Amino acid sequence: MFRLLARLAGVAVACLVAYEASIYARIGWWTTHNPSTTAFIEIRRAILAEDRPGLPIRQTWVPYSRISPALKRAVVAAEDARFLDHEGFDWEGIQKALEKNLKRGRIVAGGSTISQQLAKNLFLSGSRTPWRKAEEALITLMLERTMSKQRILEIYLNVIEWGVGVFGAEAAARHYYHVSAGQLSAGQAAKLAAMIPNPSFYDVNRNAPHLARKAGLILVRMESADIP
Repeated sequence: MFRLLARLAGVAVACLVAYEASIYARIGWWTTHNPSTTAFIEIRRAILAEDRPGLPIRQTWVPYSRISPALKRAVVAAEDARFLDHEGFDWEGIQKALEKNLKRGRIVAGGSTISQQLAKNLFLSGSRTPWRKAEEALITLMLERTMSKQRILEIYLNVIEWGVGVFGAEAAARHYYHVSAGQLSAGQAAKLAAMIPNPSFYDVNRNAPHLARKAGLILVRMESADIP
């Protein structure tokens, strides 16, 4: 019995190592090649196919150089102000989020960095299990060790959800403002960044008062946001 258990444990460990190695290999490939899709996009695609059949996924990849610097600053200011300084995890931000959540008695803030969000988007489901959080942390470390900050931000801006069936900066810019991602103004960029936490809601509630207030705060913070 002991030998059987040991053998099964060995097989499980070997499978886990092979799985993590496959993830690392894909991250290495994506340092120079663009992802054709992500786990999150595929989840959303399946949901849309059931709830709104016929609605296409809109996404057009644009290189970092063709994305408005205003949008880069807005997203960093809104989502991860210490993006250039941390190695994947913003411990100060996590602590502040915990304090805020404890004060409110519910989850009202998260401490995830852009790198953590990209790890989830690329590979993981929406579950909140301890296993998924551990996997997210490991993938985040892989991203930070393998990719430059510029490449992480470039992929992030091209794959995140920005509306119902709308993914990436180019599709978002054309969906909301009928311009390219490179033509976004500071005000437009701030509003798009403010939408990131709940893009499907804001897609149909574009004039929500709290969205305008949040965009105004982001606009002020953009002046001090450092981008790669």
